[in-house]
Amino acid sequence: MRGNAAAFCWGKAGRFASLAVQEFGFMKVSFHIALRYLLSKKSHHAINIISGVSVCGVAIATAALVCILSVFNGFQDMVSGLFTAFDPELKVVPSEGKFMPADADELVRLKENPAVAVYTETLEDNALLMINNRQAMVTVKGVEENFDELTDIDDILFGDGVFELQADVLDYGILGSNLLLQLGLPADFSSPIQVYAPRKGERIDLSNPMESLNREELFSPKVGFMVKQKKYDSGYVITNLAFTRRLFERQGYVSAVELKLGEEVDIASAKSQIEESLGDGYRVLDRYEQQEDTFKIMKIEKLISYIFLTFILAIACFNVIGSLSMLIIDKKNDVMILRNLGADDKLISTIFLLEGWLICLLGAVAGIVCGLVLCFLQQEFGLIRFGSSEGSYIIDAYPVSVHAADVLLVLLTVLAVGFLSVWYPVRSLSKKYTRRQ
Repeated sequence: MRGNAAAFCWGKAGRFASLAVQEFGFMKVSFHIALRYLLSKKSHHAINIISGVSVCGVAIATAALVCILSVFNGFQDMVSGLFTAFDPELKVVPSEGKFMPADADELVRLKENPAVAVYTETLEDNALLMINNRQAMVTVKGVEENFDELTDIDDILFGDGVFELQADVLDYGILGSNLLLQLGLPADFSSPIQVYAPRKGERIDLSNPMESLNREELFSPKVGFMVKQKKYDSGYVITNLAFTRRLFERQGYVSAVELKLGEEVDIASAKSQIEESLGDGYRVLDRYEQQEDTFKIMKIEKLISYIFLTFILAIACFNVIGSLSMLIIDKKNDVMILRNLGADDKLISTIFLLEGWLICLLGAVAGIVCGLVLCFLQQEFGLIRFGSSEGSYIIDAYPVSVHAADVLLVLLTVLAVGFLSVWYPVRSLSKKYTRRQ
């Protein structure tokens, strides 16, 4: 029995190996003939021209995909760079509600985490600013003194002063650039700004609403900040944590804990570890999640552009069918010779299928190379600019950032679209024009 079983297994393995060798030889012959048809001169010069046009069409569509996706990456990297000066690497917020106890056991353990280089408590809420008969609703953000170690805040300050949150009995407030314009103030305004916030648990008395509000004053440290994002420049005031706790009556509470990790610490792995240690009562947000709406819109725009360009690529790939149909007609005599030598319909169809895929592959490689060259030139020389006058925008030329994942996606997309576009038409054409006479 064992001998029969072994013989049966060896027989199966032998047949499988034989089939594999035959299939490999089949594909090798098909590929060799298809490559010769691609590179050799045709009897009609128009076929060479149409094949070249097909390759160029696929290449142009591929290059456009590479460039457009890289431009979207450039905008995303640029925006994330703008937020870097204000947003921390990681931000811990409560899963429910707006505030959490600053002395919670989980947060105390987090503060002692060796991966955390800077730990800053923050408290922010909405308030009303009033000065010189002007007013504005803003978000007042109270931070600790080490906030300048947490972020690159010094890079976005303007004015004659320095980053300072309080001095003796004075509370300083650093306003965004657009907010200063709205209130008609310079960065070094001399009169204090009046800050109002509703008292905790107290209804507003409509007959005398000011009596139902907490009132504090902020002075100028002679600097303002400019993130170049309307959300911050028009609606944020940075001050010290003690001020916001008095204003909002939130002693012992914070709205978030902001973290900066050590230089050698991986942000993604540290985020996962911190989430696990804090539990379900907290959320840990990286920079992209802190600006989720902004980056989600950019991702949707990138996806829509990718889909539209893929449709254009599909049209370019369908042009390959025209050159293949003329090639099939041109090679009818060659097909008859192959049939007389024993070639079947499968071999004939595979030859022309491989011919179409080689055209798409050649166009894809040429397009990716051209796209990468264009991206490099745009990075180095800024060929396509926003306007003729420099300084009118945040940047003068379209930003470009090439990601290897996007290049691979483009290559796979071209190959997939090319496969789908030529498979059925070429099989039908080969059967129609190359059947036995």
